[in-house]
Amino acid sequence: MGVSAASVLNRLLYSRTHKFQTQPGSARALTKAIRSHLVAGRLREAVSVLFAAPVPVSYPLYARLFRICSTNLAIVEVRKVESHLVTFSPTPPVFLLNRAIEAYSKCGCLVDARELFEEMPHRDGGSWNAMITAYARGGCPEKALSLFSEMNRSGVFASEVTFASVLGSCGAVLALSLLRQIHGLIMKYGFSGNVILESSLVDVYGKCQFINDARRMFDEIKNPTAVSWNVIVRRYLDMGDGKEAVFMFFHMFRSAVRPLNFTFSNAIIACSSISALEAGMQIHGVAIKMGFENNEVVSSSLMDMYVKCGKLENARGVFEQPGSKDLISWTSIVSAYAMSGKTGEARVLFDRMPERNVISWNAMLAGYTRSLQWEEALNFVFLMRNTTKHIDHVTLGLILNVCAALSDVEVGKQAHGFVYRNGFLSNLVVGNALLDMYGKCGNLRSARVWFYQICQWRDSVSWNALLTSYARHGLSEQAMAIFSEMQWETKPSKFTFGTLLAACANTFALEHGKQIHGFMIRHGYEMDIVIRGALVDMYSKCRCLLYALTVFKETGSRDVILWNSVIFGCCHNQRGREILELFGLMEEEGIKPDHVTFQGILLACIYEGLVELGTRYFNSMSNEYCVMPRLEHYECMIELYCRYGHMDELENFVKSMAFEPTVPMLTRIFHACRKYGYLRLGEWAAERLSELNPSIPLKFQIMDKER
Repeated sequence: MGVSAASVLNRLLYSRTHKFQTQPGSARALTKAIRSHLVAGRLREAVSVLFAAPVPVSYPLYARLFRICSTNLAIVEVRKVESHLVTFSPTPPVFLLNRAIEAYSKCGCLVDARELFEEMPHRDGGSWNAMITAYARGGCPEKALSLFSEMNRSGVFASEVTFASVLGSCGAVLALSLLRQIHGLIMKYGFSGNVILESSLVDVYGKCQFINDARRMFDEIKNPTAVSWNVIVRRYLDMGDGKEAVFMFFHMFRSAVRPLNFTFSNAIIACSSISALEAGMQIHGVAIKMGFENNEVVSSSLMDMYVKCGKLENARGVFEQPGSKDLISWTSIVSAYAMSGKTGEARVLFDRMPERNVISWNAMLAGYTRSLQWEEALNFVFLMRNTTKHIDHVTLGLILNVCAALSDVEVGKQAHGFVYRNGFLSNLVVGNALLDMYGKCGNLRSARVWFYQICQWRDSVSWNALLTSYARHGLSEQAMAIFSEMQWETKPSKFTFGTLLAACANTFALEHGKQIHGFMIRHGYEMDIVIRGALVDMYSKCRCLLYALTVFKETGSRDVILWNSVIFGCCHNQRGREILELFGLMEEEGIKPDHVTFQGILLACIYEGLVELGTRYFNSMSNEYCVMPRLEHYECMIELYCRYGHMDELENFVKSMAFEPTVPMLTRIFHACRKYGYLRLGEWAAERLSELNPSIPLKFQIMDKER
């Protein structure tokens, strides 16, 4: 039935000039038949009986039919009921037409609702409210606000229900100025004591990011309900003020108001945001006492909070509580273990899951990729393809990341084919992942072809991915050409410049590096600490240490990464004395050195022949600075002793190492012992090398000289 609201009302004039004779008996029989169908749940049959009848029914029955139609979203039946009503009732009451508007809106037919509203001979406040509510609930907040303004100009007073709908629309479009006007009207009309409207005002002020106004409004509520408290806690959370959200949650208990499950959840999420483990555990205790622990919303938030606070076993304890474990909680705990690096435990839980969805599969796969377990990730991809057909853009992005890490371009091409066949071509996340995969696999031709195929929707990430691919393979000329093209389409980002500077550093392209530096200065880009570090690295590797030091000195706030950049810059230029001076300045600024810093210091000692000083710095790493020496530090010390012939110190150092020397270490020791005629350690090194690599027998050749 395709009857529209406008055409139905046009027939209203006709119905006024034609009177139908209603027989009481037939009307009662009709009503009885319709009601029997409704009682049996046969709405379509009930409306068909009505629509075929040449007599009207009572107004309450029409109202009941509209209500049941809206509940069942039966738009065809709504139109039939309205058609019958206006055909056989010369002047249908306004309240029934209001019910028709409500039914149309709940069925999602806002055009029909508005046509009926416009054609109504008479309207009351309920008519305006029905239409405004229809727009508000139908996702048309601008139209709801516009109609409210028209209503206000017409002199029709709004009800509490109207104001509630209008406030929701203000929150949807963040209309702060209109919100203040509506706030004034609420007070003018005497609704200031309505806790529902007051809570809505708190909510909308918070959504508009005027949290102080929201708090003042909340404090004016005489008896805040559980909904009121939930709103203020949520708004503080959304504003990033987790501390105040937690404070308000605990403050609620002084008012003897029982929290909602969402209030518990919001407070727990707030604890996660500020790493407030102790407060989170207190809220957990309250949840247990009040019977919320097994609530799915609360338990999911508790697991997330414990994971983010580093208490994975506590999260597991929440998960293992008796009660129903749904798909969300299973996925949450698998994701928690997977993203914490415990992929083995995550996989055991994943295999136990009674059901899985694409999010569950993605969580496990993301855990493997996060832990750089690429082979396991690839095997999991094959398992996924053989087990489920549910793959989304997140899955494809993860699969392409695996292919990129393993340089497996063949599997990457298969994923590309899947993208073509299943309609993911226009998904930019997938498109950029494909671009990155081809680049990391060294297939620059395919990367370039794909880059031009996505020309209609590519973004700055796409340009950076292509540029990085060329830069990573040492093709700085091509990378600079791409940079020039890029400027016609999108604005370069900080990441772009970092990539280009790294390419220039690795290919010693000083002139290109200077051009990039000049471009950033001319176009007013912020020279943050990351970019300054990249500039220091580029100038240092290009043997332009003066420029590197100038950039370093112009940096206001310097962190350990920038200090390490300039220290290694001096290393590239073999300026050991400057490194030691810089280390002194670094300590004066209160910057704590890390393992990279000490590697630079030990290299400086090698360049300058400072064996004793190098030994002191090595020993101070763990004793004074709590930095555990790594393989590279042991290699530096072996090189220091070997290069300058300190063979006794070398032997003592090697014998005291916490691990067996590597092949490169033994080879360096062996050659140093041959050079300086150190028999005992040389033979030991030769024996160890022969054990590790029997195919290359070594013999110490200066034994007679030693004796």
